[in-house]
Amino acid sequence: GYGKLSGKSLKDLRAGSRVEVDKFKQDNNDFVLWKSAKPNEPFWKSPWGDGRPGWHIECSTMSNNLLGKNFDIHGGGQDLQFPHHENEIAQSEAVNSCQMANYWIHNGFVKIDNEKMSKSLGNFFTIRSILEKYQPEVVRFFILKAHYRSPLNFSQENLEESKRALTKLYLSIRNFKVDKEFKINWDLKSSNEFKKALNDDFNTPDAIAILFELALKINKNQNIEDINLLIKLGNILGVLRDNSEEFLKDNISKEINVEEIISQRDEAKALKDYFTADKLRNDLLENNILIEDTPSGTVWRKK
Repeated sequence: GYGKLSGKSLKDLRAGSRVEVDKFKQDNNDFVLWKSAKPNEPFWKSPWGDGRPGWHIECSTMSNNLLGKNFDIHGGGQDLQFPHHENEIAQSEAVNSCQMANYWIHNGFVKIDNEKMSKSLGNFFTIRSILEKYQPEVVRFFILKAHYRSPLNFSQENLEESKRALTKLYLSIRNFKVDKEFKINWDLKSSNEFKKALNDDFNTPDAIAILFELALKINKNQNIEDINLLIKLGNILGVLRDNSEEFLKDNISKEINVEEIISQRDEAKALKDYFTADKLRNDLLENNILIEDTPSGTVWRKK
């Protein structure tokens, strides 16, 4: 069955093989299980002499040890499908006489401003550096908005857009707490379509579109059942887990005492000093803080 994952045939592989073949290979397509030791390289003792495991056998050994002979999902980049994952299957299934993984998911590459991310180009980043500026849910939401098989184009603009989009969802559930006893009714149109989207090759963009449809309904009718459903469905994707007020107020500069400025504005409005009230509103706006006057008082959020 070699080639069943990548769709490659042995016949085609042999036809396109290199002219120079390792003298130890019985077949051009053989791959290494144990590499002989080279000078100044780490090595282990073995019945086949000093050496170290081949790249492919490392992964088969780890998955077999930690996940078992058969496990559900194996992931990795698209560039690993062949030969790495193909070779993992060949050796694991030969040894264990059973299917290695039930599902294989190969993700697209990360691009930086439409250019492939790589250390050699110096355009790479770490999650740690992103989290210094963005909340974890924003980063997760940014990733989920693209299908996992598609290229993921990282840019400041795309992250900011994801933050604005997630903020809209949080605004629709503002001041509501999820009912911990609430159970999702999978027969409802919204939840059923959400489930279908995720069952369709983990189609997270379609699943997220359903979240926004629910948010639109909530903004019109404030139905508590819809609110609970939105939160629960969002939680499945790992979003809408934060307290809405904390999310909306997160990352506000500590140099700005927002509550104090709002209090000063309220006093100015009470004195009908609308010039000062407007100036204070604009001061907050310049610091990316939006305020909204409601019957229960003034509320604010990050722009």
